[in-house]
Amino acid sequence: MDRSLILSKLKVIVANYSHDKDALEYLTESTDFIKDLKINSANLVDVVLDVEEEFDIEIDNLSMERMLNVSAALEIITDKLKEK
Repeated sequence: MDRSLILSKLKVIVANYSHDKDALEYLTESTDFIKDLKINSANLVDVVLDVEEEFDIEIDNLSMERMLNVSAALEIITDKLKEK
């Protein structure tokens, strides 16, 4: 799956939990889920669950701990899709 397609799907997912709509509008690979989008840690778990459902992948605890920004999320999703 193309990285830009993954990014667009990820943006839709995080939009449901972001408390900073301006930051969401300018989402890039360097965007931090907590600092930039103001997603709290409980909602970050929801983001991970939604990502698993959207991409039909399973994200292990170690990967979940790393998934704090868009770049890490893209890397994890891409890797998990390759494993399928």
